[in-house]
Amino acid sequence: MENNTEVIEFILLGLTNVPELQVPFFVMFTLIYLINVIGNLGMIMLISLDSRLHTPMYFLLSNLSLVDLCYSSAVTPTVLTGLLIGDNIISYNACATQMFFFAVFATVENFLLASMAYDRYVAVCKPLHYTTTMTTGMCTCLTIGPYVDGLLNAAIHIGETFSFSFCMSNVVHHFFCDVPVVMVLSCSDRHLNEMVLVFVATFNIFFSLSVILISYLFIFVTIFKMHSVEGYQKTLSTCASHLTAVSIFYGTVIFMYLQPSSSHSMETDKTASVFYTMIIPMLNPLVYSLRNKEVKKVLKKVMEKANLFRGI
Repeated sequence: MENNTEVIEFILLGLTNVPELQVPFFVMFTLIYLINVIGNLGMIMLISLDSRLHTPMYFLLSNLSLVDLCYSSAVTPTVLTGLLIGDNIISYNACATQMFFFAVFATVENFLLASMAYDRYVAVCKPLHYTTTMTTGMCTCLTIGPYVDGLLNAAIHIGETFSFSFCMSNVVHHFFCDVPVVMVLSCSDRHLNEMVLVFVATFNIFFSLSVILISYLFIFVTIFKMHSVEGYQKTLSTCASHLTAVSIFYGTVIFMYLQPSSSHSMETDKTASVFYTMIIPMLNPLVYSLRNKEVKKVLKKVMEKANLFRGI
């Protein structure tokens, strides 16, 4: 990567410059982050401890929880530090590192949601072939593939963004180092680079969305052919959590990234970014635990054991 910049650090403007709002924001986002950490770690532990959840669906779900925890952790501590002590300065290398890890795990989540949609397609549309299709090797591919794509995507984003000269301003109008808001600070001609990044982001998002939409098209066709009301409801319940996560994630990501930088409103971008960096990672374990009967059964069993040990 060519380093031809005169900037050695960036100044993050943060979520707000109103002093009266900093403490309430700090308390609120600390609680959100704690729920995020507890919820996602709890989901990973539940899945790993109970043999009934050692299936491809829950293996992919545990990876989704890990990714939610990681990409939120790439951003939230920086936000909390800025709100608590007002330290909004981030070094050039730290900015690149934060952008890299956020891009890696956000991309992994994008492709993991597609992997989970394929798993649901096989389970609903080809139930008799599920065990022979969703083998250990297939699960490994559906899991490792998103991580490989995430690393490649992040490398492209970092290479394109930090090949620029930053010789005008080092003030980032955001609360973390994201690609669009850092790129606009460049004094280089960035038109071609923007086109490359939009192309890569569009391909990643719409490839995964295509897999998800095609999978659910077949799923809904299969559901409508069912004659059993119980089977109909059970199938819908297993897909509802995933559909909820997909809708929230892609709605904010498409709004944020699939528009040219000239169309970005800084305040609107901040609101959308809060949603997908902090709120969505917190919501996913809640959605999957509250809407999934198997997870609720295992959670109830764990809580009963905990109460039993407490009584002893």
